[in-house]
Amino acid sequence: MARSIHTPEAAPAAASTSIERTIAFANGKGGVGKTTTAANIGGYAAIAGAKVLMIDLDPQGDLARDLGYEHNDGQGLFNALVTGTAAPILANVRENLDVIPGGQALEDIQGLMFSRANRADAGDFGDMLYRAIRPLSDNYDLIIIDTPPGERILVEGAFAIAAAVVIPTKSDDASIDGVERVARRFLAVRDRNPALELAGIVLFAVGPRSLRLERSVRSTLEEMLGTVAPVFTTRIRNLESASADARKKGLLFHELEGAVTQAQKDRLKALRAGQKPSEGFFSRNAGGLAEEYEALTGEILSRLNEIESGQAA
Repeated sequence: MARSIHTPEAAPAAASTSIERTIAFANGKGGVGKTTTAANIGGYAAIAGAKVLMIDLDPQGDLARDLGYEHNDGQGLFNALVTGTAAPILANVRENLDVIPGGQALEDIQGLMFSRANRADAGDFGDMLYRAIRPLSDNYDLIIIDTPPGERILVEGAFAIAAAVVIPTKSDDASIDGVERVARRFLAVRDRNPALELAGIVLFAVGPRSLRLERSVRSTLEEMLGTVAPVFTTRIRNLESASADARKKGLLFHELEGAVTQAQKDRLKALRAGQKPSEGFFSRNAGGLAEEYEALTGEILSRLNEIESGQAA
């Protein structure tokens, strides 16, 4: 039986470091759609008119693949964290969407924090992240942080400044174990950020015909969560061809839908002209995924509003 997740009452004297409208996406296991989900939620929020900032705290820097910008070494973010200055921003990666890129340099954070462990004035990684991001926050309606599956210091630092946590997961046991690892990190940070809430869990890469499996996984996760947070109604289906196309082309799924349609038209035009068609896409239709991410964005933002309303009350 899965272990239950309980959210204890935080000590009222603790000073919150939470930055409003900030969501951290996390799972203790890689390959569960965390970065892809974060990128597409950010993209849809931007389409809806929100000014969005995405922060890549993963040393792999894979947010670049989903959003199509050039891979970064993360040195700019690392330097900003060390010096306490504002982090460098890639502006207008999409309309209304800016990015602070991560990269390999973030692997040095753990060593840095170890070297500073005996300095009373050094603070922890959450303090460093807060100093770098808080001056930027008033410019954005929504901040999304993509975290690595490992790197406990980076994950707990993100939780230290976030208002909410979203956990994407696949249906296998290893991914469910990853949910429990995130829950432990969530609880470890709650004393220093009492405003932090678990927004919910996203089922990712579920087979369209795997209804019994989906029901079973939902039941397991709901037992773990109790009344703490929902398993979001919208699940993201498993379409490997569309996912491969999206990352290869650096497109979000609503953009891929239009690109696939145009590629099909171009292919027919070339064939009619007796020409060899250019390289196309593996997928024929990404519309289903685009619609699911649009619906999921609405659910997550509604949940964030619910959390903020509860805290205000």
